[in-house]
Order: sequence, then structure tokens, then C-alpha cells
Amino acid sequence: MAQGSSAVAANIKKLALEGIDLSRGRIVSRKDPFWQKLRAVGTELWLDTGDIDEASKAWSDEMTALTTNNTLLNKEVQKGIYDSFIKEANGALGDMPLSERIVEIAFILNARHGLRIAQKFGSKVSVELHTDLADDVDGIVRYGKRFFEICPDHFIIKVPLTASGLLGARRLREAGIPINFTLEFSARQNALVTLVAKPNYVNVFLGRLNAYVADNKLGSGELVGEKVTIASQLAVRKLSAGRAEPTRQIAASLRGADQLETLAGVDVYTMPTKVAEEGHATLSGNFRSRLAENYPVSLGAGVKEADVRLEKVWEVSEQVVELGRSLDREPPSDGPALAARARQAGLGDMFPELSSDERAHIASDGKIPRHDRWAERVKRGELAVDTLLNLAGLASFTEDQAKLDGRIRSLIA
Repeated sequence: MAQGSSAVAANIKKLALEGIDLSRGRIVSRKDPFWQKLRAVGTELWLDTGDIDEASKAWSDEMTALTTNNTLLNKEVQKGIYDSFIKEANGALGDMPLSERIVEIAFILNARHGLRIAQKFGSKVSVELHTDLADDVDGIVRYGKRFFEICPDHFIIKVPLTASGLLGARRLREAGIPINFTLEFSARQNALVTLVAKPNYVNVFLGRLNAYVADNKLGSGELVGEKVTIASQLAVRKLSAGRAEPTRQIAASLRGADQLETLAGVDVYTMPTKVAEEGHATLSGNFRSRLAENYPVSLGAGVKEADVRLEKVWEVSEQVVELGRSLDREPPSDGPALAARARQAGLGDMFPELSSDERAHIASDGKIPRHDRWAERVKRGELAVDTLLNLAGLASFTEDQAKLDGRIRSLIA
């Protein structure tokens, strides 16, 4: 709601909370020795799903949160379970342009679904911003604050890695709002995020890292994401040490039960229910911390390290740390200014300038970009694997957001 009145915002908050009682209706769960052993090595357990029925089957006392995103919310909305709610929300918005109305209803849906999850599980819930806000600092702050006002005891706000996202998340943290910073694919990205935005949580989408290497036939892809996640946690812990609320590392995009063992000790897992159930059924439960591991990663025959520059996803250079400290001391006014500072620091591959055609190519590739399309620019240091995956991830979320928006439009236009 770009310029909505406080009265409309109050109506929306009331509508989102209608019939929700966070003190009642919680699932009856039990302690589980398997998950207790994983918690014992220091890993907090979240479920990565928006499907409440699906989550109920996997939930145990050792789990503390659920996380949703644009893709997961869209799956729930497309079931039709919110169609009547969408029409009711539309009636609460007064006189508002259609484009703003759609963004506002998407916000209400995200809040409403998050509230239903919080009521069911008594847990924290990560709720995500509309993708239209990814490059809008003021919009990130405005909607982030509104999410928090609706449910301050349970909501954690997800902000995506963009130049504007760094600044918006920073302002939200300064207001005391918990942040789950998302769409990161490297230790260096998370080092920068930790220094500038100071979020409660950062992510490594490790499954997509493994898939990038495997799908592009650069190597087997084994243990790439695991190596990056551990390197990121060590860097983030060091850089946020001494803060009242140190930044914590999330291992996201888990693809197999074996990763529950190879990443044991990482601060947080966001587990798809399939991975959680598979792990519970097949693993011994004899977990030990793997934070001291330095997993070996090798490229395929004939693939040159200089052509892929994969070391950028697990190494954190002094150049990155100094940029982060500089941006923290003197934060720029907007995203473009931050990206310019990165280029001046010799880190233009973190926030590259791309044409609309180039961005369309990334979007058309799906979640895993085609390396051959970008190989020369990666080799020259103008682009990097982590940046390509970040841009592809945001494009994928944007596509799913558009599907959700389309359902809203079909019901209110």
C-alpha cells in the first residue's frame, strides 16, 4: 500500500487477525529422541513448507519455526483455500489502483497464512515480502514494519539479497524487527550481509549450489553447498561476535537426508518435510558436529578452476570485509549507490550491471543458470556463480509471485 491511509491499514490488520487465537488450537506433539540428538549438537530445526497439513505430520517438540516464501505461499493459494478471503480483503481496501490492490492483498495473504501457521504450531514463522519490493528500500521498510505490527511475537521478516534489500533490512533491524535475510549462495555474500544489515539469520541455498555444478557438467556437485555453508557460518560467527543478537546461519535448500549428517552443528536447518521424514526413517541419529570439516570439492575433467572461479563461494576476502565495514560506517542512501560502492571496491561481480535482455536470459534458465552463457564474464571476474544464482532465485520467486498475483487479479478485477 504505497500511500494507504492508517484506517485502511488498521482494517487490513484486523482482517488478517480475524478468528486467530495464538494461545489456542496448537498441535499436540511429542518429544523425539532422533531430533533431540540433532539439537544436542547445536542445530535448531525449522520446517520449510507452507502446507500446514504436511507440516503437522513431521512436527515434533524439537522444532521451533517454519519458513515460507513466494513459491510455497503460491502453492497454497492456488489450491483455492483463500479465494473467499481474497474477495473479503478486496472489500476492505477502499479506493486503490488495481496494481497496488494486488500487492496489498498478497501482503494480507502472507500475513494470514503466517498467522495460521503460528496458531497451529505456536512457532516462529518467516514471512516474505512481495517481489515488487526487492529494489524498493522504503517499501521493504514499510511492509516489514506492518508484518511485525500484525504479529510481533511470531513473525520473522524475510528480505532478499539485493542492494536495496541490504539497506531495507538494516533499517528494520535498527527498529528492532527480526530479519531472515534470504537468497544468499556464498560465504562472501553472507559476510557482507552480516556487516551491513546485521540480520538475525542468513542463508545458504546449498542444494542449488550443488545443482549448479552438476547440471552444468562442471563436476559432480557433491559437497559444494556443504562446504560453503560451513565456511559461511564460521565467517558470520566471527563477524557478528559480541553483538547482543549475533547473526545465525541457516542451511537452506536441503535436498537429501544425508545433509542432516554432513551439516550437523550448523545453527539452523530449514528442512522440507520430505527431507525431515526421510532422515528420521533412514539415519542412525548418531550426529556429531561437522563445523570443523573442510569438505573437498573437485571440478570435472577438463574444467579449469580459473574458468569457474568457484572459490568465490566459500572464501571471504579482506576486500569483501572492508567493503562491508565501509558500508556500515557510511551507508549509502539507496541501492544503486550501494552497488556503485561495490564496483568502486573492485567487487562489481556482487552487484553487476545487466541489461534487460541479460536479466531475461537468467529468468528463462530457471533456478539454475546456464554456465556456458556467462562463462567468459565469470572468467573475467565480471560475474560470479553466487550472483547468478541469486539473480536466478529472485527471478524464480518473481515468476511464482506473478502466478499468485494472477489468481488475485482473476478474483477481484
